[in-house]
Amino acid sequence: MKDVTLKSMQWKMFLLGFFKIPILHYVRPRLIEINDEKVVLKVTLRRRTKNHLNSMYFGALAVGADIAGGLQAFYFAERYGKKISFAFKSSTAQFLKRAETDTFFESNQGAVIVAALKKSMETGERVNDIVNVIAKNTNGEIVATFEMGISLKVV
Repeated sequence: MKDVTLKSMQWKMFLLGFFKIPILHYVRPRLIEINDEKVVLKVTLRRRTKNHLNSMYFGALAVGADIAGGLQAFYFAERYGKKISFAFKSSTAQFLKRAETDTFFESNQGAVIVAALKKSMETGERVNDIVNVIAKNTNGEIVATFEMGISLKVV
């Protein structure tokens, strides 16, 4: 297995936003931590991410959950030296309070992603699973929870 650094994943996320998914480039989430267990990223509350109530816009929250839930799949694909086809099939969100500060998105689903990746390598089939993401404000209070349905295939 290959070592994958935080810096290299930050660069890949930047390139993904610049060339493939423009809303990522617009929102500019910041990757704080990525390892075998978890992903943490931050979306800054600013003019681009605010709604008319001075809280984080739904779309910006969705971008944060999308990246936190999916980036780890690309992290493990890089570690195993594989190419993957990855997509979200579904998403369920519970908004518990307004996100009135910078928001941190955390996914501790490394084991789920690795299991899906290994199963796809063994069978050659597309694997579907669920990844959970928690959004917290700067005080550590949970502002939203996301349940993301992932679809992953090693190509």
